[in-house]
Amino acid sequence: MSVPFADHAGFGFVRVAAASPSVRVADCGFNARRILALMERAQNQEVAILVFPELCLTGYTCADLFHHQPLQQAALAGLEDLIGHTPGRFSGLVLVGLPLAVEGQLFNCAAVIHQGALLGVVPKSFLPTYREFYERRWFAPAAAAPSADIDLFGRSVPFGNDLVFVADGWQRLVVGVELCEDLWVPQPPSSRQALEGATVLVNLSGSNEGTSKAAYRRQLVTGQAARCIAAYVYSACGSGESSTDLAFGGHCLIAENGALLAESGPFGQDEALCVADVDLERLHADRLRMGSFHDARDPRLPRLRRQPFALAPRPTPARLARRVAAQPFVPAGQDDLRERCEEVFRIQVTGLGARLRHLNTPPVAIGVSGGLDSTLALLVTCRTADAIGMPRQHIQALTMPGYGTTQRTRKNATDLMHQLGVTSRQIDIRQLCLDEMRTLGHRPFGIRLDGLSVEALSHKLKQLPPEARHDLVFENVQARMRTSLLMNSAFVIGTGDLSELALGWATYNADHMSMYNPNVGIPKTLVRFLVAWAAEHEFSGAVQATLRAVLDTPISPELLPTSPAGDIVQETEDIIGPYELHDFFLFHFLRYGAAPAKILYLAAQARFSRAYAPPELRRWLRVFLSRFFANQYKRSCLPDGPKVGSVSLSPRSDWRMPSDAQVAHWLAELEDEL
Repeated sequence: MSVPFADHAGFGFVRVAAASPSVRVADCGFNARRILALMERAQNQEVAILVFPELCLTGYTCADLFHHQPLQQAALAGLEDLIGHTPGRFSGLVLVGLPLAVEGQLFNCAAVIHQGALLGVVPKSFLPTYREFYERRWFAPAAAAPSADIDLFGRSVPFGNDLVFVADGWQRLVVGVELCEDLWVPQPPSSRQALEGATVLVNLSGSNEGTSKAAYRRQLVTGQAARCIAAYVYSACGSGESSTDLAFGGHCLIAENGALLAESGPFGQDEALCVADVDLERLHADRLRMGSFHDARDPRLPRLRRQPFALAPRPTPARLARRVAAQPFVPAGQDDLRERCEEVFRIQVTGLGARLRHLNTPPVAIGVSGGLDSTLALLVTCRTADAIGMPRQHIQALTMPGYGTTQRTRKNATDLMHQLGVTSRQIDIRQLCLDEMRTLGHRPFGIRLDGLSVEALSHKLKQLPPEARHDLVFENVQARMRTSLLMNSAFVIGTGDLSELALGWATYNADHMSMYNPNVGIPKTLVRFLVAWAAEHEFSGAVQATLRAVLDTPISPELLPTSPAGDIVQETEDIIGPYELHDFFLFHFLRYGAAPAKILYLAAQARFSRAYAPPELRRWLRVFLSRFFANQYKRSCLPDGPKVGSVSLSPRSDWRMPSDAQVAHWLAELEDEL
């Protein structure tokens, strides 16, 4: 199957897997065969890094049998068998656990195998000897290693916990290895490995199950992935381990920078193969951005040894083994979404409240159009007034109908203002705008204004054919007139959102400007959910009904004349494109610095509200990039407002960009995709 936008060396994705095979305690031959079977399954799924559990060749629960030579020799024979079979069974990097005797000491080890070669052996650093664990009874810690190399199968093999494994031919694929308890200590070895460049951290584990332990293990894995800005692949022992005193669930986890990508078990099927694609480019971008990350490396420590291996490139998958959210600013689960909306709303209220208290709670003014953004800003302002003890009557809410205002949005605005108990006022701006256009000598849509009344002009405008409905001065005069009235009324609360800022979909020094904007960090896709959440959880009765009416209203600036029937003719998404796409583009462009071709590839993976063909995705991405670069000058002078998520366009916090930066290189990549 051909993959659109796929000619870019995999876009930094590498497929990893955690496997938990069935085992028979102390039966190394059986265990090696099960490992080989799972290797074949992983090969069929084009896995590049495959991680098996701790001591999987013998079983983790062999106890005092570990000291018996027949078991040690059988484990070595099983390892040799696996090494010999990898060229035909598995083309990636595979890690298996076994006990290994070295110069009179026994170590709990991870063997790192690639294409018939043993690249290295990593002994466990920290051995638990508390509660149900007795590992120091059988094993020595990595610190007791007698040598940096050991003789194994007739050749010298690197040995130690100071190894990382570097894939030649891959950008940024470096594998760090630790075993079970190593993750549970205050300073896991994987932290140092990440600081030395490891992007994929793996853990071969023998962790048993207990009440709430799976949840805690999940927190450890995702937390370490976040601290290390890395992928973390965790595989635990499962079916077949001794149940004399413990139970094992085969819990497998794959996390990336704090996000859980995939999970199987505990107590799932007898064997588990947990697969996910991790994004090395995304990890690299975050490490570059976080300057303090590399500052944490201790220069007094010796560098880790780097063991190269030649991993063949994988084709870009037609379907990624990870979820690509169509609405990355909006959590998927209902509970998470409710929690996110509540948190964002509280941030908005807290930020606005702090500013108003600082100014001794002045009267405030807000323009209310009956659309989503101004509705959210009004709700926030009302709740802020309640929180700081300011009467809602101090909120001067103005609705200012113009030549494009419909009865539908006017009713939404007036109903909401009355129901919320704010001081409301309606100012028809048509005459003011007519006077200003006359003063400027402007002829809107070619219409001479001499002797025309407001009603006569409105009638002429409604008769305009669709192809004639474009006049930027006509639109800007209305937008700036509204802002002028607000600015001369009181302390102005802004209403524009993050998506509009990204696209420059605002009139400079009009809806672009305010004295404080609580919506400035919120993308359009999340605005809709915030209003819906407020209707469900913050307000009731008549307010709730009006909020639902707002949610059902098309998004429009209502600056162009209405139809003869008085309906909206200027729907924003028909002009600049779907907000769900622009918010998707914005997230990946700004949060991770993704290149256009990768953004297109990711968009093709996502499940939007409707299907978009590749040419349509490319078209709207071209619009996004062109508008984003062209409108930086509007973002360079933004009013204050709170950052609420991981993406912000404030020139004082997240985003600094010259207003005359050229978009040519980004658009050229889109042309290359044709």
